[in-house]
Amino acid sequence: MGSEVRLRRASSLFAYWKGGRFCLQNFATRQAVSADIATIAVLEFFERWRTPQAAIAHFAGLNSRSVRQAIRELLSHGLLLSEGTPEENSDGRIAKEWSVWLPEGSFHFSTKDAPYLPSHASFERRMATLSKTPQPRKFKSVRGTARVALPARSFPQGEFIRVLMGRKTHREYSDQPVPLESVSQLLSLVWGVTGYLEAPPFGRLTRKTSPSAGARHPGEVYLMALRVKGLKRGLYHYHPLHHWLEAIHDGATAAQASRYCAGASHVRKAAALFLMTAVFPRNMWKYPNPRAYRTVLLDAGHLCQTFCLVATWLGVAPFCTAALRDTLIERDLGIDGVRESVLYVAGVGARAAER
Repeated sequence: MGSEVRLRRASSLFAYWKGGRFCLQNFATRQAVSADIATIAVLEFFERWRTPQAAIAHFAGLNSRSVRQAIRELLSHGLLLSEGTPEENSDGRIAKEWSVWLPEGSFHFSTKDAPYLPSHASFERRMATLSKTPQPRKFKSVRGTARVALPARSFPQGEFIRVLMGRKTHREYSDQPVPLESVSQLLSLVWGVTGYLEAPPFGRLTRKTSPSAGARHPGEVYLMALRVKGLKRGLYHYHPLHHWLEAIHDGATAAQASRYCAGASHVRKAAALFLMTAVFPRNMWKYPNPRAYRTVLLDAGHLCQTFCLVATWLGVAPFCTAALRDTLIERDLGIDGVRESVLYVAGVGARAAER
């Protein structure tokens, strides 16, 4: 750490008390450290670009070695940033691009790249992660209320009921490829444009099969083709207006798909993954209130349920997971993780024989 290097406090910070200790966390890097109140004074000093030598002069009443040590600690935990580094550039971009949704929007960044147990972890190890309290009740009853009996449940015969009742998450697949026609229909019926709505002053809004807050449709989708008959293995972006695929990378492997999904073993036999992202400025532009972040997550849920129903109708086996390696996927897709970030992964395989 040179004395002339300029440093600045990270913008992506929040503070909290945990277990009686005062903690600081860089929510963009998920680095946290316990600190004393004096640390706040150092961070406040570096609110703008300053050098370590200036800090030593400012805190003349303290031992210069201890000030240097404090600065080193703050740098190592991402609470102070050096000028011109990738970390400083990323921090500045988050502060700028997410300004309307911060600090509440820190939830998005602080929950990325979460640790997961490996798929081969023992039953005992998995059980050890559960709460030691009894499970909550699965159903709620409101006491002291009058009860109104409803007509007997009766499901009429028809395609809609068959698809709705047949939807389930699959984790076993055959080795057969999925036809490109099925992938095309999935992309079109879930993410494709189905029409338009004239809505001054917002212009021509797109219609899709799933609802979206304000018809902003922040969702994008990328296809990882593994065993799609008629399509080379690789990563593709789907263009919903033109209904075509844009090739990003050639080649894709089962091991890579499993890594994307936090090591899940069943993903290795999937025929295709659908990597669902969100372009946040589409919603930020209309909704500066950070509560609108919820609508982005709701949109992803709407899309994924539509995906599962369409896949069931097509006769392929769907699954979905939020256990994913955010930064790895974003790097491979070539997206920045700030303006556009991965939220959800869905996939399909050829149906295995029913047990």
